[in-house]
Amino acid sequence: MIHGDLPWNTEIENASLTLWEYHRLEHRIEPADMVLILGSHDLRVGNRAAELHRQGIAPLFLFTGGFGNWTEGVFERPEAQLISERAIDLGLPREIVMTEFNATNTGENIKYSKALLESKGMKIKRAIAIQKPYMERRAHASLTKQWSDVEWQITSPQLDFNAYCQGGISKALVTEIMVGDFQRILEYPKLGFQTEQFVDDKVRAAYAFLIKKGFDGHLMK
Repeated sequence: MIHGDLPWNTEIENASLTLWEYHRLEHRIEPADMVLILGSHDLRVGNRAAELHRQGIAPLFLFTGGFGNWTEGVFERPEAQLISERAIDLGLPREIVMTEFNATNTGENIKYSKALLESKGMKIKRAIAIQKPYMERRAHASLTKQWSDVEWQITSPQLDFNAYCQGGISKALVTEIMVGDFQRILEYPKLGFQTEQFVDDKVRAAYAFLIKKGFDGHLMK
């Protein structure tokens, strides 16, 4: 079943909102050495980068991402290129931008970004990462595990569920992705990819309910 054929009703929306709120961490963002913008199919992460620049939050913005699950065969140019261009169009100075165009997933975002900084002799102690709202928790869990010598904050486009699901990004699609990301939050710590995360019974129940309703297209096999 593809997301366009999935059912939608109040009960499903409530379960989706439960996952949405769990995935978001809502960190209070404070000044840092760098902002790391993780690759995405949603260019609005570039808007958030420009917002943070206007706040004078960091002297360096590193955009990472080539083509991933949702952009391979869809985007004509790498994610980091499109997202950084959007941020620059919105006022981010080109001279404080770095880009990495090879990463295809979060682990590679981290690996290649670390390598790029090391190649330039740059040492980061405190950083902010930007991802989609429903990937805040998983991105932060990955960063704190795989780039543990940096103190990480996480943020995302400042939108609620209804405002986020606009412009061709449907609630059903976001819900299907959130279900898969929640599974990864459960499974990836066992593989050494992420730190363990607390999960309460309400969130587990919402996850199980949404799978039962058919939102399983992003689950690992």
